[in-house]
Amino acid sequence: MTPDLPSALTARAARAAHASGAACASGAACACVAATLAHREDTTVVRHAATVAKAHAPGTDPAELALRVAVAAGLPGVLLPPLAPTPVELHGRPVTYWPYGTPVDPGEPDAAPWEEAATLLARLHLAPLPAGLPPMRGPGKAARAVALLRDTAPRHPAAAPLLDAWAELPPWARGEAAAPGPARLCHGDFHLGQLIRRAGSGSPWLLIDVDDLGSGTPVWDLARPAAWYACGMLDPDAWYRFLTAYRAAGGPAVPADGDPWTVLDVPARALTVQTAARAVTKAVAAGWALDEVEESLVDACARMRSAPAPSPAD
Repeated sequence: MTPDLPSALTARAARAAHASGAACASGAACACVAATLAHREDTTVVRHAATVAKAHAPGTDPAELALRVAVAAGLPGVLLPPLAPTPVELHGRPVTYWPYGTPVDPGEPDAAPWEEAATLLARLHLAPLPAGLPPMRGPGKAARAVALLRDTAPRHPAAAPLLDAWAELPPWARGEAAAPGPARLCHGDFHLGQLIRRAGSGSPWLLIDVDDLGSGTPVWDLARPAAWYACGMLDPDAWYRFLTAYRAAGGPAVPADGDPWTVLDVPARALTVQTAARAVTKAVAAGWALDEVEESLVDACARMRSAPAPSPAD
């Protein structure tokens, strides 16, 4: 990680926030709210006033990212529109600029906007698929999480049931083949942390983070809430509200009525393995034991062997 990336990105965010005036760029004192929102190996995000600057992962293809940013610009009622149309370069990393917004409050689970999230996903999945858009990266990210587990923690007691559950998934869910069914516009990494709302009373929720956006099977975007529900981590009422709202909005990922698990089962299993694999590798790296929630994910993977995943033809 470039040591001075956060400070350089902070300076870029300040200049972008004050593009119409030179107060910050000139070095004068600034009373604007400024903060580092995330700083990891793959992502650095900083805020200055109402502007957010994001340095994307090393190795990100700038042309592909530009296509994804353009999709966000073209769907302003679904995705947060960017402040600049194309990425710029900083220390070898592509940088994009976005409006600041308030995320979902994890401390108020009863107020989580499940219906709004489901409606946004349905609208995204029904939007025209732009020509040339790269595949969504969900299955590939799951595969990388499992590969990291195999490389760094193969002897952990949880590794065997996770790897066994992964091996029983069909190739498309492991990122090794195209998914069945017609391709749609997909988010690729949906969870409640991918929602924000702009300042102001009554501002709508919008989807953020275009890094994994692309063409693929829309059921992947429903898989993480489905996995949480199946593992007992999501209240059944919240899951019902989410699924009902998605169907009411015409979402194409699941049948309009009847059993949704005929299509949800496989990607929900894949997301369960991915989440558990990440938990194990982080625990091993930090030298700590899995917590109760993480153990429940491992147990869910172990139970998968008693009920093999259906094939696309089932």
